Amino acid sequence: MFDQLIGSWWAWVILGFLLGILEVAVPGFIFLGFAVGAILTGITVGLGIPGGPTALFLIFAVTSVVAWIALRRLVGVRLGQVKIWDRDINDGP
Repeated sequence: MFDQLIGSWWAWVILGFLLGILEVAVPGFIFLGFAVGAILTGITVGLGIPGGPTALFLIFAVTSVVAWIALRRLVGVRLGQVKIWDRDINDGP
């Protein structure tokens, strides 16, 4: 049953949407690359590109890392966006 679930395109797309929702709930820009990787893997399976579970996990891993790096460059930390703390919360008013 697990092999059939891995080989179905809709399971990958649902996983991608769930990871996207998790990205909204958890701060930190971590799950968005995995969400894009899962959706791209679902599209790959939907197009009929053959591959067993190992190949699908490899496609998922590679697309997730590439998507994370690309998204990090597009919407990640900008140059000069570093927060500099000039006073401590315990210093008082």
